[in-house]
Amino acid sequence: MKAVILCGGEGTRLRPYTYTVPKPMLWLGNRHILEYTVEHLKNSGITEIILSVGYLKEQIMDHFGDGAEFGVNIEYFVEDSPLFTAGAIYPYKEKFKETFLVFMGDHVTNIDIPKFVETHRKSGAIATIAAKKRKISIEYGVIDSSDEKFVEDFREKPVINYLINTGMYLLEPKALDYIGEKEDFAKHVFPRMLASKEKIALHKFSRGYWIDIGRVKDYERMRELFSVADLARGLPPLELDKERDY
Repeated sequence: MKAVILCGGEGTRLRPYTYTVPKPMLWLGNRHILEYTVEHLKNSGITEIILSVGYLKEQIMDHFGDGAEFGVNIEYFVEDSPLFTAGAIYPYKEKFKETFLVFMGDHVTNIDIPKFVETHRKSGAIATIAAKKRKISIEYGVIDSSDEKFVEDFREKPVINYLINTGMYLLEPKALDYIGEKEDFAKHVFPRMLASKEKIALHKFSRGYWIDIGRVKDYERMRELFSVADLARGLPPLELDKERDY
């Protein structure tokens, strides 16, 4: 199975850190963010990896090379201009002849990939999305009113539970028929699949962590949690296994 890691974004929400460094190459503990994903894929038996690169791509390509140093085989898709999550794959559709995995380059996770694959295989779906449960607290009292004239219900600072799209996907080659140039999976591809009555499966995972390091506060929080000493001993931060947002 091949895995595609999307690394082409400019990381505007992570500035000033990303003015001179692409998001996947930011340091987290004792290694670059992208190294965690490459290592996790390798440990899960996936050694054929494609890095879709764009912004400051030379830093990524120079560091990872052909992947031999990391025990994997790496090839590169080059985005000359931003192509979004699905558009990055569009020019190379002919390379995918079997089920493949999509990860984001600014996420860190230890999702159980074999279980993810098992869910996908059993579903018979064209695509499977890995989802994580999250809670959001509304800091105000919420009023329910269908006509906006009379109060029908009132909830003081409610806590809402919901499932989020983690940006980790398993896709069948047929899914490529729904991908166009400069398109996003969530905004364009998945809605198009559903409109065509295709089945998209859900893999909810509660054990293990998933972190989106897309904003400055996320990155700075993770730098505090990732102890270099612990990581050197192979121990991730214990707090990452909690069901919470970062």
